[in-house]
Amino acid sequence: MALTDHDDVRGLDEARLAAQECGIELISGVEVSVTWGGNTVHIVGLKVDPGHGQIVAGLQRNRAGRVLRAEKMAEALAKLGITGALEGAYAFADNKELIGRSHFARFLVDKGHVRNIKAVFKKYLVKGKPGYVHHDWATLPEAVDWIRQAGGMAVLAHPGRYLMGKEKRHLLFEEFKAAGGEAVEVVTGSHTPDQALIYADYAQTYGLYASIGSDFHAPGENGRELGKLPPLPEHCRPVWSAW
Repeated sequence: MALTDHDDVRGLDEARLAAQECGIELISGVEVSVTWGGNTVHIVGLKVDPGHGQIVAGLQRNRAGRVLRAEKMAEALAKLGITGALEGAYAFADNKELIGRSHFARFLVDKGHVRNIKAVFKKYLVKGKPGYVHHDWATLPEAVDWIRQAGGMAVLAHPGRYLMGKEKRHLLFEEFKAAGGEAVEVVTGSHTPDQALIYADYAQTYGLYASIGSDFHAPGENGRELGKLPPLPEHCRPVWSAW
């Protein structure tokens, strides 16, 4: 199992101790926020050295951007009459530097503005909705380079979630591969069975390994429970086979 927190590796020590108690081999990982083609894209790093200077500095830069974005999101929600969003979101975050949309989503559910996390994103927190705030994260080449310099493997996360046409999606894969990316999440908590087969084909087309990513954030959120996803399609090369 890998722990891939958004833009942070500081949870790995605690996770490793817990994994040892459960007899699980923990893979050191991270999920880096990237701006590409006007979209926010996530690049997972697996088997990274969490103490490598380049990735530590890069992630710190991304986390600083999270705080600025959170303040703007709270301002946008206040214009809709939803007050106290920043403080409310921080109450759900263990670390203020890691503030993200999921923390705002939990606040909005807790206050009864929407019925569940999925509904929050559809109504408020995705591109084109009133609580969404654009932010420029790391570039795709930067994120892949941070991961590779730290000895890790770069994985394109949940490609089916990105709102883009087929031509642009192929361009994303091409640029990811050219930057040194080595794998793609084929089975994820947000892919349908049909999408898993589609991205298994993408993996073959671009010579990428395939991984499984739960996109798990907290128990009971969106049905993404650890260990409950189906296996990779048989014709995939599992990411762990490269290790």
